[in-house]
Amino acid sequence: MLYAILAYHVEEDVTSLTPDEDAALMIDLNRIHDRLLQEGRMGPAARLGATKGACVLRGRGNGVVVDGPFTETKEQLLGFYVIDCADREAAIAAARDLRRVNPGAMYEIRPVWLYRPGVPFPLTEQAQAG
Repeated sequence: MLYAILAYHVEEDVTSLTPDEDAALMIDLNRIHDRLLQEGRMGPAARLGATKGACVLRGRGNGVVVDGPFTETKEQLLGFYVIDCADREAAIAAARDLRRVNPGAMYEIRPVWLYRPGVPFPLTEQAQAG
């Protein structure tokens, strides 16, 4: 079974780190990443872009695009897609395509930068046992 571990933090705390502080933090995180990778349990890891670059598509029909990652608290994060798009408008168009088949869903659109690009995703323990 796969699990997504979504890292929450105070954005201002993270963005106020100096480049040296951020690099030191990444060294510590990479120790854990490397261990999980050696165990065959680590897939790609991603840092979400700043919330100022996020938008939300909601509402009926074509929906309305609202700046910010702000959702009504009735929704919970149940999954995510990582897609390659030329720009924000192309990403919004892809989200609209998803909503056409799942109209009750709300989609947050946010830029992503990979921490470890090219790291293959391992088979799940369940798949290896089967």
